[in-house]
Amino acid sequence: MDKPIRSLHHVTATVSDAQADLDFYTGLLGQRLVKKTVNFDNTRVYHFYYGDEKGTPGTIMTTFPYGHLGVRQGIHGTGQITVTSFSIPEGSVPYWSERLAFADVPFTVEDSGFGEDALRFTDPSGLTIRLVESRADRRAPWLKPDIGAANAVRGIHSVTLTVPDPKRTLAFMNELMETSVVGEREGGMRVAVNGDSPGQLVNILPAVETAAVNGIGTVHHVAFAVDDPDQQLELRKELLRRGIQVTDVMDRQYFKSIYFREPGGVLFEVATIPPGFTADESIADLGRGLKLPPWEEPKRPIIEAGLATVTAS
Repeated sequence: MDKPIRSLHHVTATVSDAQADLDFYTGLLGQRLVKKTVNFDNTRVYHFYYGDEKGTPGTIMTTFPYGHLGVRQGIHGTGQITVTSFSIPEGSVPYWSERLAFADVPFTVEDSGFGEDALRFTDPSGLTIRLVESRADRRAPWLKPDIGAANAVRGIHSVTLTVPDPKRTLAFMNELMETSVVGEREGGMRVAVNGDSPGQLVNILPAVETAAVNGIGTVHHVAFAVDDPDQQLELRKELLRRGIQVTDVMDRQYFKSIYFREPGGVLFEVATIPPGFTADESIADLGRGLKLPPWEEPKRPIIEAGLATVTAS
């Protein structure tokens, strides 16, 4: 089987308050709100997509603000994505240290574990976020008046999986993706997927004592990108051939998706690159209006009435 995975596609997390989430990712971190829609499985909940100008795969963070529905706080631990890292330019840690301090966001300066300078902090819902300096990131950032190109976030740098057996997870990824180990530390490793640039990196670390529990402040899944639906279907067939449970193909409007778990319990999604976020909005208008899938349009007045009024920075 051809190994069609191109890069990370997006990271999806469960968060608390919709407006606080928007303020953090678009205001503080300076990401673009690429799409404002709803959870297709629960239209009482927003689905926000943050990224670069076009929502390029590998730049996208997505969130479901579930706090108003009484969802409990999650627990970070084994069988989960425990850190989501964003890429920032080399030398920009001092700028981000000052910006975080001004916003009263506690942080620590640290080594990423793989030789890069980084900042670690939590978002308003409790997600562990890192900003990691990278000299190899050539992606154009989304720019805001208060964040220049020399400091702006480029997109997702990497995700960190905490799993019982890193070697088993690596073997699984090797069988399905073009992977190579590009760094090692304390029993864990950094894996490059079809290249070793930011947006193509997965850190795999050994288990901790605490078992993960999904909820507010936890990452629900990581998605990997494939070029087209045919590649996705071939991968699905291969997963079934191996006896791995995998969902049917799901239409997410801006991509098609399948979901399955790697041996350590982390939920993986494989998402198509087309049709992309301009399927229902021009580039200039991305994120401005509430977009609903066609099958929900007849319920728009009811759906809008059930959602909080929010604004992006």
